[in-house]
Amino acid sequence: MLETIQAINGSASFNRWAGFEVTRAQDGEAELRLRWRAEDMGQYAGFLHAGLTAGLLDTVCGFAAATVAGRVLASHFSVNCMSPAVGRSFVARGRVVKAGRKQVFASAELFAVGEGDAAEKLVATGSAILVPVEAAPA
Repeated sequence: MLETIQAINGSASFNRWAGFEVTRAQDGEAELRLRWRAEDMGQYAGFLHAGLTAGLLDTVCGFAAATVAGRVLASHFSVNCMSPAVGRSFVARGRVVKAGRKQVFASAELFAVGEGDAAEKLVATGSAILVPVEAAPA
């Protein structure tokens, strides 16, 4: 499953530009890592831009859902920014809360990791409702 999700991640141009790395994907759970790049990831005060925060949370929810439901698209998504996202890298962890035939409910947390992989600090949470879809035509 990990290799499948990594391949899907690699097919998304936004994910490649951002540098999302899939480090875990199995049984309704997924994990992404992102290394900080000061030159193009910050907002005006130097924190990780909320757009990237949302992108990480949305993507990790989708990947967690994909491990149980196959191809999915988000029909609803929400983000809670809890603390300035400052770190050398970021880890997003998503999990399926409930998977049904027509909807998959997922939640995620985003952590900032400091210098030398110090303790993780929770900076944002998110939730998504995803809808299973058929594979795109070739």
